[in-house]
Amino acid sequence: MADIADLINAMHRQVRDTETPQGTGRSVVMRRTYDAPVHDVWEACTDAERLGRWFLPVTGELKPGGHYQLEGNAGGEVLRCEPPRLLRVSWIFGEPQEGGFSEVEVRLAPEGQERTRFELEHVAVVDPAFWGTYGPGATGVGWDLGLVGLGLYLAEGEAFDREATQAWSESDEARTFLTASSEAWGRANAAYGTPAATVAAMTSATTDFYVPPASGS
Repeated sequence: MADIADLINAMHRQVRDTETPQGTGRSVVMRRTYDAPVHDVWEACTDAERLGRWFLPVTGELKPGGHYQLEGNAGGEVLRCEPPRLLRVSWIFGEPQEGGFSEVEVRLAPEGQERTRFELEHVAVVDPAFWGTYGPGATGVGWDLGLVGLGLYLAEGEAFDREATQAWSESDEARTFLTASSEAWGRANAAYGTPAATVAAMTSATTDFYVPPASGS
């Protein structure tokens, strides 16, 4: 596993307001570069077998207008699919709720022959009480962890061991990573304009959610 600081610093994080058909939503935006050609990154994000290796098993019709379901996680509709540069899906947990707008868009661009600029934007109309407690970290930290898996998979290819990665996600090193990720989203939240005291409270709540006290502590 790469150095924790390198994993955190590889990702640029941004929080912004985005207009949606259901009102103003909040976006978490993540950008980084992967050392893999754009077609490889695209297939890792859109091919069901490959997606299941580093993220979650997925079922459904992975084509425009089709519906998908991630095992134990979100589901929705494939809204746009423009290989190998753009994928947009609705991102819904459970039954859709009124006013529960949530979409994820992945944008790819080649940087030469062997590198790809990756950008993920998750925009949602968020319950004010939930946002007021956690801020962007509730969503951002989860994506941080998932995209570490994508980076490892792209680097290791067929040698990628999902079980080993899952074991890492439960290790002390992962707890350190999740804490650092929560703090990084706190800095993005501050840049968004959230007052310092509120940022501190949100970051603490997010860290406590993702990194509960170790057993016996």
